[in-house]
Amino acid sequence: MKFISFNVNGIRACKTHGFDEAFKSLDADFFSIQETKMQEGQIDLEIDGYYRYMSSAEKKGYSGTLIYTKYKPINVTYGINGDLYNDEGRIITLEYDNFFLVNAYVPNAQPELKRLDYRMEFEDRMREYLISLDNIKPVIYCGDLNVAHERIDIKNPDSNTKNPGFSIEERDKMTTLLNSGFSDTYRVLYPNKVEYSWWSYRFNARANNAGWRIDYFLVSNRIMDKVKDSIIHNEIFGSDHCPIELDIEI
Repeated sequence: MKFISFNVNGIRACKTHGFDEAFKSLDADFFSIQETKMQEGQIDLEIDGYYRYMSSAEKKGYSGTLIYTKYKPINVTYGINGDLYNDEGRIITLEYDNFFLVNAYVPNAQPELKRLDYRMEFEDRMREYLISLDNIKPVIYCGDLNVAHERIDIKNPDSNTKNPGFSIEERDKMTTLLNSGFSDTYRVLYPNKVEYSWWSYRFNARANNAGWRIDYFLVSNRIMDKVKDSIIHNEIFGSDHCPIELDIEI
């Protein structure tokens, strides 16, 4: 099965920059989207052959998640345990017979780490939630996790150590999550490969490949052996992020 995750940084804008073509060419079984920046009904989001599940932020033009899937789930949950973080539309979970798919747009800690406490609380609650799901059946966790975990995951690590997305606090939370029974599929398969999934719109960052790897597919350790590939599609534009792909036999 093919899973795609893509932070579109506004799906209405992305649709004017090749989203539909990218969606078709990637031909995913599951297509998870973050930062939709829209409410239900603002544009037609139906796609033939796919079920659609969407969670919007209460604040217009902000955050939001969306999943397209070719397979109808047996259960859909919005937020953590159907409650937390629905005000910002950050999490959708689809349950299937033999796995959970969790799509998340993790909060940014913001400049000067002004929202770091909120981010730390989110990380703790998300970890507890993922562990609770993993106790039932394996988990595929994807999305914009808003952290470059290791120095290899960011172009300029030394100048970013106190910036959101590369603070020691955020990186430690990712380490704790991985030590709780989950694998970073890309880094397991490609321990020394340097690729990025996000580039600032400033300073010609993408042209210079001065990026960060902050989009992930994590899986329960016990299904890591079923992963066939984990790919960063940095050839696809339309957002400040690019899509990432998980190929897994599940």
